[in-house]
Formats: sequence, structure tokens, C-alpha cells
Amino acid sequence: MTIKKNDIAVVWLKRDFRLRDHGALHQAITNHQQIVLLYVAENSLRKEAHSSERHYDFIKQSINDLNRQLVPFNAHILAVEGEVIPVLEKLNATIKLTGLYSHIETGIGLTFQRDKEVRKWCKQNNIPWREERQQGVFRGMKNRKQWIKQWSALMNKEQLPFPQKNAFITNESLNTIAKDFTPLDLKTNSSPLVQPGGEQNAHRYMDSFFNGRYTTYQAHISKPDLARKSCSRLSPYLAFGNLSMRQVLQRTEAEKEQGKRSQGIRAFESRLRWQAHFIQKFEMECRMEFESINRGYHRLEKAINPTFIKAWEKGLTGVPMVDAAMRCLVATGYLNFRMRALVVSFFVHQLWQPWQACSAFLAQQFLDFEPGIHFPQLQMQAGETGINTLRIYNPVKNGLTHDPNGSFTKKWIPELAELPDQLVHTPWEITPFEEEMYGFRLGDNYPKPIVDIDQRRKEASDLLWKMQKDPLVYQESKRILSRHTLARRKSNRSA
Repeated sequence: MTIKKNDIAVVWLKRDFRLRDHGALHQAITNHQQIVLLYVAENSLRKEAHSSERHYDFIKQSINDLNRQLVPFNAHILAVEGEVIPVLEKLNATIKLTGLYSHIETGIGLTFQRDKEVRKWCKQNNIPWREERQQGVFRGMKNRKQWIKQWSALMNKEQLPFPQKNAFITNESLNTIAKDFTPLDLKTNSSPLVQPGGEQNAHRYMDSFFNGRYTTYQAHISKPDLARKSCSRLSPYLAFGNLSMRQVLQRTEAEKEQGKRSQGIRAFESRLRWQAHFIQKFEMECRMEFESINRGYHRLEKAINPTFIKAWEKGLTGVPMVDAAMRCLVATGYLNFRMRALVVSFFVHQLWQPWQACSAFLAQQFLDFEPGIHFPQLQMQAGETGINTLRIYNPVKNGLTHDPNGSFTKKWIPELAELPDQLVHTPWEITPFEEEMYGFRLGDNYPKPIVDIDQRRKEASDLLWKMQKDPLVYQESKRILSRHTLARRKSNRSA
């Protein structure tokens, strides 16, 4: 296929690496004779503190997967390094563009500012830019009165099919165009412990979940080791758009219609709705990236302690459940929800550090980093919303309850492997006699706890409960309830 300069559109891939149920791709193919699938590895975004090469390996795997699917069309994705506007300018100079298509991205402040600049550039160059929804998030909402209705309508729409019309610019033409750009090296160095990216991998994970793994979902969701298999593990594929939320919800409904109505299926479906809820909240009040949504907590002062932070990041706090979870996260990019809440709770309460000081590190490790979930969840766990019950996780109790034999803890903290089960979660209780028996010396083989977890828990709880009585905290909690929740929702605090 030769390039017909009279009607060429660009589909700008951001966090939507799939060919099925892809609104921007569908509209571009419907409206234009030829399209270019473009991905720009933005230097500015790669340097941003919440980004990591783990994310870009996943993106590269997703691009490689799409390129394999595009082989029958004699096409591939134009994947380049640089910044979006200079890339678009070069493309427009080479092949006069008649349209730009992408999905609506609820990202960080940097991407939002970039999108505003792209919109300005498009207007200046008379290039229509059409953005499509993929997560059930609606821009410009003032409250949630109509959100459920609109979200449900979008999720119930028919999925958009795999493209049948061959409108892709061919490999030969793309190779000519690519000479003007710095190509993105699509080789990856991802660990085998980390989930692989790609639309086809996403569907394999979804199939295996509904073909059997879902049966233990509810029973194992809080278990740090068993959850790795029993949970869907679809979150990175949703975060990077290998799957659309509509695909997962409609698959869930189809499985229920076929008789799979277990508690696990219902619990899973409920959590899918949570995903959209939190992203919509962030879309409506994106300053949560930088500060607590409840302005009453802006007066909460926590001094940065670099020693505490480094010990927490490296899994060397001397508190086994916390350290095992952190080491697991760094190695695999995954933790179940309870362990995520636990490590954040320990950071903000027992270590008494501001949630902003752990935000970037966690985002870099989470393979499924999604800004619209990340920032609201950090603030919930920190107890700085004013509308959620204050939860300060007890790492010892959680270890004894959810890892009673210490299998998860010992796997990630081999220093504790020789200790008996009753000491794994409280190695500081070891006696001198037991130290000799097990060849273990606290402070040498494994650090002593860097804080008194019970004392710190009480101090944090007392102060945060006291702050909930602050007039500004209370006023803000009423505002948040009015703006971000359904009419039936009530605050977890009394007037």
C-alpha cells in the first residue's frame, strides 16, 4: 500500500496497547483511508519519578505482541523515542495528517500538561484530535449523581471488533518514515518473576482465571503467597490497556450466565467497579498526586527520616511481614491488596513518614501502576481522607493470620529460614538459648526492629483520631462525600 497523502490519521498509543475493543483505533479506521499506529517513549516521562524501566519493559512486550498480530497486515507500530509534539511535527511535515486519535488518559500532572500542549498544537495545525474512553471515566464531572448511569451504559455497549479493514500504512512506507526518528529499542530485560506484557498474554491470564483460578479467589485474596495464583492478576493488563475494562466486565457477566456464580466471581466483579470509582475520583481532583484530598491534613507534619525510608525500601526494617512484602514487590512487581495496604500503613504510621515520600518508589515497583488508583489509595491508607475508617495494620497479627507457617516470609527472608514457625514473625522474642540452637543472632543475621511497632501504632492512632475532630477536617470530609460519593454513602465518623 502506498501512502496517499490526502487522508492519513495517527492513532497515538499511550496506555492502550491492544487491537480489540479499541475505540481510537476503531474510529480512525472507520474515518480514514490510512492510519499510522504511533508510540512515543517520551524522555520527559521516562525521567519522571513514578516511572521505571519495569513499566517500559512491559510496554515493549506489549508493542512486540501487537507487531506479531499486525504481520498479516504487513504493518507494525512506529515506536520512537523523543517528545510527542516534535514527533507529530515531523510526521505532519512528511505525511500531511488529517486526524489524531487516542484514548482519554487520566494520568499524572506531567501527562495532563503534555495533553494540553498537544491539543493546542492540533488546533494550530488544524488537525482534529479525537479522544475515546476506555475506563468508564468522565471528564468535567462536578459530582457523582450521574456517574453510575453513564459508567454502566458505557460498560454495556457492544465491544469493538478486531480490525478487519486493512488501513494500516505498510512496513515499507513506515520504514521510510522511521528514518527521520530515533527508533525505540524493543529488546527487554524483564525478569521471569515479572508478568509479561501484551494483549495475548492478557487474554491467557483472563482465560486461566475464569477456567479455574477464580474458585479460590475469595478464600485466598488476603494470603500473600496464595493470592499470587488465586487473584486474577489482570491489573497490569488493565493499567496498560492490554484489556479494556469493558472486556473484563462483560466476560465476568458471561461467565455468571454460564453458571459461575460463586462468591469469588461476585467479589471479583465488585472490585472491578472499585477500579473505575477511584480513577474517576482522581480525574475530578487530580491534586491528590501532590497533596491530601482533605485539606485539613495539610497541617499534619511528619519529618523525613532517610534511614527509616531506606530500610523500608530494602526490606530491612526488622519486621518480617513488612520486609518480606517489600522484597517480594521489588523482585516481582506484585503484591496482593492486603500486603500493599500493610506496607503503606507501616510507612505512614509506624515509621511516621509522609505518604508522598513512598509514592514514587512504590509506583516504580508496581507493575500495575495506575495513577488514578495509586494516589487515592495512598491517602486512604494514610488516614488522610476524613471519610474512611482509620486502619493501622498490625504486621505481626497479619503475619500470624495470613502466613501462619511463615512460608511466604521465609521465601523472601531466607535469613529466617531456620527459625521455627512461632518465631518467624517475632524474631525479637528469641532467647539466647534458641539463638545458639538455630544458629541465629538478632542484629547480625537479621536486623532488630527499627521502631517499637506497638508504641508507634498507638501514637499514630491517637493523633489521627484527634485530627478527625478538627473543624477543617470535618468540613472537608463533608465536601468530599458530596463531590465524590454516591448519595447513599455516609461518612465513617459522626457529626
